[in-house]
Amino acid sequence: MQKLLPGILAMAATVVASNILVQFLFGQWLTWGAFTYPIAFLVTDLTNRLYGVHAARRVVFAGFAVGVLCSLIGTQIMGEFGPLVTWRIAIGSGVAFLTAQLLDVAVFDRFRAGAWWRAPLVSTLIGSSVDTALFFTIAFSTPLAGLEPGNDVSWANESLPLLGFGPALPLWVSLAVADWGVKLLLALVALLPFRMIVGKLSARIA
Repeated sequence: MQKLLPGILAMAATVVASNILVQFLFGQWLTWGAFTYPIAFLVTDLTNRLYGVHAARRVVFAGFAVGVLCSLIGTQIMGEFGPLVTWRIAIGSGVAFLTAQLLDVAVFDRFRAGAWWRAPLVSTLIGSSVDTALFFTIAFSTPLAGLEPGNDVSWANESLPLLGFGPALPLWVSLAVADWGVKLLLALVALLPFRMIVGKLSARIA
């Protein structure tokens, strides 16, 4: 358990920071949380490479527990427009995190024996895509409004050009596409620290 403590702490810090930063806009289509949340995939992949599948799952479940706690606290704190975290966002966040991270772990293990970059890149790309699709669909789509009937998300379903210049789609689709794009970009950027950290820590573990 002690060897996993750095990973658990890093995952917990990432989840807490992302829950806070998601409340602050970065431009028109993003929040600051979009830039911190992908670190969770890096933490999972590092743990998977260094200590294996079971260890990576333990880190994921620890992050999930922290995320649930943050969401529950957020639902009880009232902001200018209501709770800081709505139940739909809490459900979407939890389902997306757990599904995407566990999928990341499984895909990483499937490609473990290939080139060093293949497992972290493929697993993060797949996990990030699933995470974005699940979160934004659950949190904002009209068909799932029954999850929280009292939560008005009509603002997210306003029909606007995709990212300001594409076909007219609900606003939440633009938010999802922008979020997904950042995750894909950071999946590539994260390959460098992944390579460096694995090389350094593998020598110590050996």
